Amino acid sequence: MSYRLLEGKKGIIFGALDHKSIAWQVAERAHEEGAVFTLSNTPAAMRFGKIAELAEKTHSEIIPADATNVEDLDHVFQRSMELLGGKVDFVLHSIGMSLNVRKKRVYNDLNYNYLDKTLDISAISFHKMLQVAFKMDAINEWGSVLALSYIAAHRVHYGYNDMADAKALLESIARSFGYIYGRERKIRVNTISQSPTLTTAGSGVKGVQGLMDFTNRMSPLGNADALECANYCIVMFSDLTRKVTMQNLFHDGGFSNMGMSLRTMKIYNKSLDVDHEIE
Repeated sequence: MSYRLLEGKKGIIFGALDHKSIAWQVAERAHEEGAVFTLSNTPAAMRFGKIAELAEKTHSEIIPADATNVEDLDHVFQRSMELLGGKVDFVLHSIGMSLNVRKKRVYNDLNYNYLDKTLDISAISFHKMLQVAFKMDAINEWGSVLALSYIAAHRVHYGYNDMADAKALLESIARSFGYIYGRERKIRVNTISQSPTLTTAGSGVKGVQGLMDFTNRMSPLGNADALECANYCIVMFSDLTRKVTMQNLFHDGGFSNMGMSLRTMKIYNKSLDVDHEIE
């Protein structure tokens, strides 16, 4: 169902890879809500993903870019304004990658070159994106910028590794740049802390299936999926949330405020009963 929340709005969506991507779902929903936008991802991701299919479906143009490269980002914003006929109203940063996770390096045995890449790709790219847009004056007044985060920025989650550090930095950048962008240009900058989601990247996190079962049992409303996250992003891009900025917004079915749920306690108690039987 469309509410035309983004009628007449223009944007840039970074990070769509395939149907599992939250950015992909955001693009589909933004199109349904009346927005026009460009898509951007790395040339490598474009080869392995299906972004061309998304571009055709949403009548969008793809602008290849390495989000860690300032010149590439300059080109994305400049070209987007040319294609869309002026400044944009919303930007989505849906970018994250850890070589330490991919190479199965545990947190107390990190490869620091990999860590540098994790931070640059997953967090510092957000600062670069904001700085390029600010210097270029590429976002309209009352525009909205979002980045996707995760609760591991605040609490230890086994297997999330150095991505937790990256998400903590990402949220800090949103606050610091959000102050400047709000003060100077009346532009909102927020992060959304999403439930664990079976995206292509999320599937690579160690023990993700068990984690998803745990968070689903813990959350009074259950896990939020990619489409539900996309719907939240649409609301945050719309004029309905003009005074929300510098926030990390939990979109996790209530998990972030839970200590122990009844459903989880029942499973835990069953496990204790089995242990006692074995003893």
